[in-house]
Amino acid sequence: MSQMPQLAACPSCEEPLDSGDRFCGACGFDLSAVPVPPDDSPTIAMNGTEPAAPSAAAPVDWPVAPDPASSDTPAPVVLPTDIEGRESGGSDSPGVRFDRPAQPAVPPQHVPEPPPGQPVAQGHRQSGEPDAYPLAAPLPPEEPPADPRAAAFPTPAAGTKVCVACRAGHVDRDGYCENCGHAQPRERDHMEQELSCVAAVSDRGLRHHRNEDAFAVSSTALPDGSPAVVAIVCDGVSSATRPDEASLAASRSAAESLLTALPRGTHPQQAMHDAILAAAGAVNALADPTTSATEHQPHVNAPACTLVGAVVTPSLLVVGWVGDSRVYWVPVDRSSPPARLTEDDSWAAQMVAAGLMNEAEAYADDRAHAITGWLGADAYEIEPHTASFKPDRPGVVVVCTDGLWNYAESAGEMAEVVPYDAAARPLHGAQVLVGHALDGGGHDNVTVAVVPFPAPSPGAGSA
Repeated sequence: MSQMPQLAACPSCEEPLDSGDRFCGACGFDLSAVPVPPDDSPTIAMNGTEPAAPSAAAPVDWPVAPDPASSDTPAPVVLPTDIEGRESGGSDSPGVRFDRPAQPAVPPQHVPEPPPGQPVAQGHRQSGEPDAYPLAAPLPPEEPPADPRAAAFPTPAAGTKVCVACRAGHVDRDGYCENCGHAQPRERDHMEQELSCVAAVSDRGLRHHRNEDAFAVSSTALPDGSPAVVAIVCDGVSSATRPDEASLAASRSAAESLLTALPRGTHPQQAMHDAILAAAGAVNALADPTTSATEHQPHVNAPACTLVGAVVTPSLLVVGWVGDSRVYWVPVDRSSPPARLTEDDSWAAQMVAAGLMNEAEAYADDRAHAITGWLGADAYEIEPHTASFKPDRPGVVVVCTDGLWNYAESAGEMAEVVPYDAAARPLHGAQVLVGHALDGGGHDNVTVAVVPFPAPSPGAGSA
């Protein structure tokens, strides 16, 4: 606690003072401002001992401050309140001032938002946004994407096709867009045809980039007016050039030959033989007539394909083939065993026929499907195979490529896949058989024709 000095008179007006007064009664001088003289009594340390006397030290010779330029102007005095506070971490931002009373917080003023499309003025911002946003021109409003169905696409030139993907590029001869490179869907990727007495389905499969199979189904009338149904199935040889063209030419040529010969009274088996030779001539015509083409390009060989066909009349069933496509017979009532009506022109079939291997061993070999007979300019001498049958009961004739029978090789396996109503619904039966091959893996093109036996009467309709 501070002590009052013991004064007899006021230092200001020199009037006498009473003991204990704090203010002078005459002039009101504050007596507490007068310094108290030091006490001569000894100082007691905290542990009760008297502290040692301070050692004598030489007086400090302080330099004399120079007088200001003008003796009438006092030296400036800097107060602590005149120094701006700063944070201790070295930041330049103002810190907390302890020497001044806290200023009341100023409530934020509401600034109306500018209308859409106008920039925000500097110094104004919306709530919760920083002040450091740079000014930028407003973006134009986004327009909804155009409806591709309403877009105006260029009209293709005569004889050309426009890409189905980009709708701008033209499709080249190989079926690819010259603009985006998209492969175009091909007409032969999946084909179906149904007549009143025959149906056929062909599919590209799941592994090939194009369908190299082809078929032709039709019907005609024999000289006595009885119907004759024709089904031709061809399989392009993939190792040959343009196999899809070869299969298409062979199937069309063979069907035309049969439709010409049968109404003239040619025996169906002879007509089938001649049709195979006609198909071979059509495939041969696709080969390049110049020898230099194959001499300088050994990888380019003649187009080639296999062929299998059937002619169904009210009492006769005729089949013909070259290659490894097949014909199966499946009775409608399943009371008698099914049968395979063709023999493959393949390495495996030759091994079995020669007695060198049984059928299971031969077809398990990697060379099993190497064909020994085909239609094409580079084929050996054409030997068409033909056979005639007279079934004693109604049934279904299945004409197919190896893309199907690889998944139902034996006659019994094929009979299990053929629907029971295939004779009444041949298109449905063909669709089921193709679906069986695709479900099995679809490693090859798949083509199958389903022909009910016997052929229907003329009143049932014809193509």
